[in-house]
Amino acid sequence: MFKINLTKAFLLTVLTGAICVYSSSAQTVKQNLNIVFIGNSITHGANLDDPLDDAPPVIATAYLRKQANIRTVNYSNQGYSGFTTVDFLPSTGTAFKKVEVAAAAFEDKKAQLIFSIKLGTNDSAIQGPNGSPVAPGAYQQNLKTIADNLLKEFPGCIIIFQHPIWYSPNTYNGAKYLQEGLSRLQSYIPLIDQLVADYAKTQPKQVFVGDTDAFGYFKKNYLTDLTPEDGHQGTFYLHPNKKGAAALGTFWAKAILKVLKQR
Repeated sequence: MFKINLTKAFLLTVLTGAICVYSSSAQTVKQNLNIVFIGNSITHGANLDDPLDDAPPVIATAYLRKQANIRTVNYSNQGYSGFTTVDFLPSTGTAFKKVEVAAAAFEDKKAQLIFSIKLGTNDSAIQGPNGSPVAPGAYQQNLKTIADNLLKEFPGCIIIFQHPIWYSPNTYNGAKYLQEGLSRLQSYIPLIDQLVADYAKTQPKQVFVGDTDAFGYFKKNYLTDLTPEDGHQGTFYLHPNKKGAAALGTFWAKAILKVLKQR
């Protein structure tokens, strides 16, 4: 009986050790990522001295590359100044086609493909950008149309909707935003969350809400993190400066990491 118990104890020890090793290995499996950042001038890095070094997608990519569970990260910045969800609809052609080309151009076809989408600022304008003002319901439908087409064309991809960020209620440059636009922008946010919840019922673990903190961060820190710009109603704040772009890119990267852990 003593020998049998001893043998059982030995086997249990070996089995426990194997489980621990497996668990540890599973946690350290490194991923390869291909990320397409879809957005407007904020994503592009407008007003930055060197967008190729300082734009939010660059910062997000650099942050991800430093993580222990990430092996490689390749990215494409598909941020275009003044663009709305209307511009990215497949039916409008140009912008969506560029996204398709960017996604297909990654050399590592086995890497996890991610679309990080941050749109809404220009949609919310009173006038100026294409299609503005985009009503909340239309905005949500546009996001769904974009996502549906990406999911169809790139099976297995992940779509992350990053919440849009705050701008000052006197924002009025070539486009007119003001408080009406800011209020409309805020009305988009729960619709993003609802859209993701709807996708969770039909295509689980493919469409996610990304960053939810940047809006409040820039509302609080606009004097230090957004660029002061001259407008028709005084100095307004819309685009991140270098410090703000670094903060935004970090918000996006952390959101992407959180999504990857949920997969």
